[in-house]
Amino acid sequence: MRWKVIRGSFVRLYLLLGMSLLAVFLIAVGGRALIDQVRQKDYREQLATLPVALVAEELSELAPGPRDKRLAKRARELGMELRLTRMDAADPGYFERIRLKQGRALVEPSPWRLRKRLPGTSWLLTARFDDWSERQWHATAKLLGEWLAAMPAEARRGRLASLAVGSWPLSLRERLPAALSPRQRARLAQGQVITRLTHERLAVTFWARLPGEQRWVTMGPMTRGGSLALNLNLPLLMGLLLALSLCIYLVMQRIESRMARLELAAARIASGRLETRVKVENGDFLGRLGMAFNGMARQVQTLLRGQQDMIRAVSHELRTPVARIRFAAQMVEDMTDEPTIRRQLQGIDADIGELDELIDEILTFARLDGQTLGGAEMETTPVECRAMAGRVIESLAPLHESLTIALAPGPEVMLDAEPRYLQRALQNLVSNACRYGRSQVAVQLSAEPRLVRIDVEDDGPGVPDDDREGIFKPFARLDTSRTRSSGGYGLGLSIVLKIMAGHGGSVTVDRSETLGGARFTLLIPRREPPA
Repeated sequence: MRWKVIRGSFVRLYLLLGMSLLAVFLIAVGGRALIDQVRQKDYREQLATLPVALVAEELSELAPGPRDKRLAKRARELGMELRLTRMDAADPGYFERIRLKQGRALVEPSPWRLRKRLPGTSWLLTARFDDWSERQWHATAKLLGEWLAAMPAEARRGRLASLAVGSWPLSLRERLPAALSPRQRARLAQGQVITRLTHERLAVTFWARLPGEQRWVTMGPMTRGGSLALNLNLPLLMGLLLALSLCIYLVMQRIESRMARLELAAARIASGRLETRVKVENGDFLGRLGMAFNGMARQVQTLLRGQQDMIRAVSHELRTPVARIRFAAQMVEDMTDEPTIRRQLQGIDADIGELDELIDEILTFARLDGQTLGGAEMETTPVECRAMAGRVIESLAPLHESLTIALAPGPEVMLDAEPRYLQRALQNLVSNACRYGRSQVAVQLSAEPRLVRIDVEDDGPGVPDDDREGIFKPFARLDTSRTRSSGGYGLGLSIVLKIMAGHGGSVTVDRSETLGGARFTLLIPRREPPA
């Protein structure tokens, strides 16, 4: 069943990719069809431009009277209906007018209608005919030879090059190719036009002799079809690549965004916010992963909440028998005057006091852990950190008269925090430093743009590098000088860690550069006060 589910999920993924590829294929087919239309249009223009361009060049050099006679003559020779109209009277469209002003011909097939503006004039030459025939090609080649023969030899190649733009390839030859047969040479000598066909690409070339000269003009070779030009192939390939990349990106970006939400939820749960859940969008494999993730988070939250409830319940239940034992011990102490018995009873009372302190520590730890599991942030108020540190030092200094507890001078530091818990965290660190320091304990406050830093240093033995992470675990103690004989229950630093987590901050430990012992650092981020 599981394999079928996974396989179905990946089938859906591949279906999305397949649909993307199908879309790209359709785009490619449409693009190729569009390019073929452009090629067909370009081929028709190249095929039909030369006759009207040649007649337009010839007529532009004539006066209106001879122009009409020459127009009628060329119409008979080319087998076309030719007429001249004013550009304004023809009223071409906006884009057609632009093409005509650029010197290009407008071509409409079946039946053929060719339009070309006479260079340097406002006249428009229009040619109409049903279809192309060999007569029209031969007449065009013959007309081209006569047109070139009538102009100076030095101007021929330039005029021919300008006429060849957008039409047949044109060239002027000084000698005939050796492949021509004697019959073809004889026809050229008689002023006729010959047609050569190159069988490799079925390319057609027309040859005509300039009247009275041993020079020849060629039209062609002209081929139809062939491979796409580079300037057409490259945009098509780039368009396909971009379309395919976009489709794959959209599919993968959706998957990546959902995986990023899973990663964010995992990071929040790892930081202690077990109330975090993943939004499940559908029933695919990522959706099922999100549901499993949510179920895991609920189970972990339930187990830890049950553990915290049990710790709180046990701690509360211990208070009653401890109170009865203390009351009974005090009654026995009041009933006897024996020094030995009173000394033992005082020892019992001290042990009961330590047990009370341990219960308080466990309840505080459980309460903080419960708040972390609930995901609720601590209520904050503005706290004067320097005044708070002074109160902590004043309360602990009488208990450690052999130590010098000093607060480094500096300006007042304001911070939005939960005042009772923040003071408890600082008090635990200063108490810890007093317990292990030999003669000095130093507290220093630093205000930075985005956080407040509080350092507590001592001149004791310090904390080994390998034990610096483990000391923040509940009931953790070191095997060296920081043992049970030094006092403490192993919960003070764990409580500090929980308080910092509730404030979004952190606590670290390293070596003090000034005193040589341990240096504990509280980093509390600044945040906006609640509205």
